[in-house]
Amino acid sequence: MDWADRFPDCGTGHSSVKTGSGSVRSLGGDMRASLSAVCILASFSSVAIAGPKEEALAVLDEWTKAFAASDVDAIVKLNAPDALFMGTGSQTVVTDPAAIRKYFEGALLTRKPRAAPISSSEVMVLSDTAVVIAGLNNSTGVSDGKPFSNPGRVTFVIAKRGSDWKIVHFHRSAMPQ
Repeated sequence: MDWADRFPDCGTGHSSVKTGSGSVRSLGGDMRASLSAVCILASFSSVAIAGPKEEALAVLDEWTKAFAASDVDAIVKLNAPDALFMGTGSQTVVTDPAAIRKYFEGALLTRKPRAAPISSSEVMVLSDTAVVIAGLNNSTGVSDGKPFSNPGRVTFVIAKRGSDWKIVHFHRSAMPQ
C-alpha cells in the first residue's frame, strides 16, 4: 500500500477543506502542494521507529542466522571491539576480537551444520543505549558424523556504540542436569 492508498485525498489536485461554519472551500495550488507534502510525510511517519529493544533483538536475530550459517566473520563483526565473551567452552573471560574469532572458528567450522535458536528469552531495556537479553537455547550440530544437542543458558548485553548496536557481553553455559 502506498501513500496515495492510505491518504486518498492527498495530492489529487481536488483538495478542499471544511471550515468551522461547515462550508467547504477549495484549496489553492500552493495549499494543495503543502497538503500533499504533509500527507507524504505522514505516510512515512506511520512506519514504526525501532527502539532499543527492537534494535537489540535485530542483533540477536543476526547472530542466530550467522551461527546457523557458520559465518565466523559475521559473528565477530556483531561484537564490540572491547566485548567480554564467555562461550560454553571458555575457560577464561575472552576480551580480544581475535580470541572470539578463534573460539567460533573452533566451534562452528568443525561441527557443521550448526544452529543455536533461542527457545525462550526475556528482554530488559537498561537505557536508550543498552539492553540485556537472557534466555535458553539449544546448540545443535554434527560432530564426527553424529548429531548432537547441547541445551544451554545464554545472556547477551547489546549496546549502542556510535550509530551501531553491538554485543558488548556474551555468556553461554550448558544447562545443568
